[in-house]
Amino acid sequence: MTHYELIGSRGCGSAIVEAALRLTGLDMRLTDIPYLKPGPGRERLLTLNPLGQVPTLILPGGAVLTESAAMILHLNDAAPHAGLAPAPGSIQRVRFFELLIRLTAAVYPTFTFGDHPSRWTGEGEAARRLRAATDARREMLWRNIEQQVGAPHVLGDQLTALDLYVTVMTHWRPRRRWFDEHCPRLAAIADQAAAHSQIADVLHRHFSGAGD
Repeated sequence: MTHYELIGSRGCGSAIVEAALRLTGLDMRLTDIPYLKPGPGRERLLTLNPLGQVPTLILPGGAVLTESAAMILHLNDAAPHAGLAPAPGSIQRVRFFELLIRLTAAVYPTFTFGDHPSRWTGEGEAARRLRAATDARREMLWRNIEQQVGAPHVLGDQLTALDLYVTVMTHWRPRRRWFDEHCPRLAAIADQAAAHSQIADVLHRHFSGAGD
């Protein structure tokens, strides 16, 4: 295989990696599946990623990456001209790593446990409490990140993969209207990135028709 294959589902975090791939200009193929629905797509996904999660990225040559942060760092190495991360040795590079890990290791798990809380607690009051707790923690994390971002992009003048995360994730709970009210810097960053034609195409494919 000479191209990248991105396995994902519309509206999910695969939109972040899809946008990154488009910015790099690398040869790619998109495979959309309903990743939680039993069937051939999920069966294949489970052979590649035992956690059954998207995005899953198959590299030219067949190696598989299953974590979005690893995908971003790999794509930055494969296509440094795209500027997905700041230059090595710069203070911006340090800030990039800090916020990349914050987004993937702190914010992302609030969706893992909060989107379908009954998986972890069973139905009933415990599930409702877990959903409310993870929603509250996510809002706290976003408010904290709001105080650390620049303009017009997360790290100031350079568009990086952090902007892709923010732009996609403002479509998820607590939704864009909340960001407009409580995290206007992040909302403005999302708007700035969404104005990029390649990113706009990805957002339209994933979120066209979705409500706020």
